[in-house]
Amino acid sequence: MEELVQKARAIALEALKDEFRNDGTPFISHADNVAAIVANETGLPAECVAAVYLHEATRNHKDLDISGFSGDILTMVDGLNKISTIKPKDTRLEAEKYKKLIVQYSTDPRVAVIKLADRLEVLRNLSIFPKSSRDQKILETLMLYIPLAHQLGLYNVKSEMEDIYFRYAEPEQYRAITNKLKATERDRERLMMEFIEPLKQKLSSAGIEYKLKIRTKKAYSIYRKMQVQKVPFEGVYDVFAIRFIIDCEPDPVKEKDLCWKVYGYVTEEYEPDTSRLRDWLTTPRPNGYESLHITVKNKRGAYVEVQIRTTRMDEEAESGSAAHWSYKGVRHEANLDRWLSSVRYALEHPADVKPEDLPQPPSREIFVFTPSGELRILSAGSSVLDFAFNIHSNIGTHCTGGRVNGKGVSIKEKLNTGDVVEIITGKNQHPSREWLNWVVSSKARTKIKQELDAEERKLAANGREMLERRLRNWKLEWPDDFQKDFMKARKYTSVIPFMADIAREVIDVNDIKAFILQKKEAISSGTDHGQIPEVDHSLNYSSGGDEILVLNARNVRGLDYRLAKCCNPVFGDDVFGFVTRTEGIKIHRISCPNASRLMEMYPYRIQKVRWQESAASGEFMASLSITATKEASVLSSITEIAGRFRVSLRNISVSENSRNGNYEISVRLLVPSNMELDKVISQINSLDTVLKVRRV
Repeated sequence: MEELVQKARAIALEALKDEFRNDGTPFISHADNVAAIVANETGLPAECVAAVYLHEATRNHKDLDISGFSGDILTMVDGLNKISTIKPKDTRLEAEKYKKLIVQYSTDPRVAVIKLADRLEVLRNLSIFPKSSRDQKILETLMLYIPLAHQLGLYNVKSEMEDIYFRYAEPEQYRAITNKLKATERDRERLMMEFIEPLKQKLSSAGIEYKLKIRTKKAYSIYRKMQVQKVPFEGVYDVFAIRFIIDCEPDPVKEKDLCWKVYGYVTEEYEPDTSRLRDWLTTPRPNGYESLHITVKNKRGAYVEVQIRTTRMDEEAESGSAAHWSYKGVRHEANLDRWLSSVRYALEHPADVKPEDLPQPPSREIFVFTPSGELRILSAGSSVLDFAFNIHSNIGTHCTGGRVNGKGVSIKEKLNTGDVVEIITGKNQHPSREWLNWVVSSKARTKIKQELDAEERKLAANGREMLERRLRNWKLEWPDDFQKDFMKARKYTSVIPFMADIAREVIDVNDIKAFILQKKEAISSGTDHGQIPEVDHSLNYSSGGDEILVLNARNVRGLDYRLAKCCNPVFGDDVFGFVTRTEGIKIHRISCPNASRLMEMYPYRIQKVRWQESAASGEFMASLSITATKEASVLSSITEIAGRFRVSLRNISVSENSRNGNYEISVRLLVPSNMELDKVISQINSLDTVLKVRRV
């Protein structure tokens, strides 16, 4: 048999000599690893190992001559080659559909086991794949391979797949649980030694040979219990169990007798909780699992789960029923045949699998495919429109509908995991405000709003140009106060939608003409109480005025003023004043985002101002926007810097940028001057973890 495997490997080595894995290693290493899993971990014979090599050799070399191998091997190779062409979208990520395709492509049940071994090898080397490919393989494992391993009774394979899935899907939770398991490992070993000490003499006198080992729950299994029972790690009752593995010949009667004897010795020494007795010796589980479980109270009053089984039972429980044929190195072909018959039955019939036995897909996400098979992850409740924006913003803005699993649907059709979605676009299609009711993703909402805003601004510019042209023709002025009163009467709170509606002809410019004439007539007759007030020259805000007002923390030469919230000026900043109708003078920084607009549109309201010569006793509010790498220490570093200077930290908030994984930090400070603020900004900017600091 060794010669058979070596012959197959030599063919694969030659065929794959120019192929490499993602990390640059020769691709034959993948075939070697899968062959080792098939031979050593699933218990399949050499023919199956040879099939692994020949499958990898012929996968991309269809004309390769392998006719010298037996018909069984060639059947397995053909099945593996066909199964490797199955795309996730063909299965719609449904385990039962995947099983049906496996049966359709190969009647040999060993093919399914080899395919699981192949996926396990990929998972063990998942770090060498790019992230997009890694995410897809993790999802396929969750939805297709773990259920298949469970249904075929390959529990070691299933458990390892679950833990690898958990490590990549929930890395923080995985680390927390595995670190706690490591931290408590010595405690478990000490507990086991204390537990067996009173039983050693009794078991030895009875001539019972056994091994003792600790069975610690896998990280994912513990996590599932924490979620279901809503308890912390410490609240999981059976994190570990003490397992007796009795060494005896595989005789059903003798095996059960010895297990019950050990049970008797354990319950004589320790108080049992009979409500937790699980007798899977008398009546094995439907999958063939045999073991005796009992929970007892130890000398410290702690409860311990005890499992009692024979070597044969343990082999089968750990490796699945495939272990039958290789027990103690003796090949029992009849047992292998029975197991393969059970595998065939599991593949061809719906398995009796409890949903709680399997990992559950994330409830906040759905997984859909493009027609080419590319996987896309969307938020639950996503529509065809969300999918279109996920593909590309330009596709989203021109989306007119789609085809879901070949059926035509509207843009607001909700999607489900496994759907294959094709987007239909039209060059004349543009977003409408109604679209916002049909999307759930932030990317789609943001882009739709941007498109709507751009369209609105374009219309507003056209409306403004139309109004100004007509006013010039009429030789009429349209003061700000007139516009404000007209907008108030028409219930407009913003200029942009107002001007846009002029372009849409929702507002008739002749109505504006009539309004201006009425206002002018009312002003001349003194009957308009909303007229523009006369300019108060004592405020010194004439156009181009040279008067400079001096600012301190309390007043401006007896006049009220306020610091503008849009830019939060601080003592020492270059500032200017803007005279408002009802709030006195507002002080803005020269660098204020609104400065250019105010100076251009209202030059007659601009007032020159300057600070008094020394900082006032008052404090000024300043806001900083900080982008930093995702390091836990960055917040304490920022807080520590603020404490070095004459500033008061009033608020700090943190959010995570989902696109780049950085922290976006907002800080509000009370400062006496811009000089002190500059010191703080300089120190924060020097931190290694900080990428950008800006004042807002």
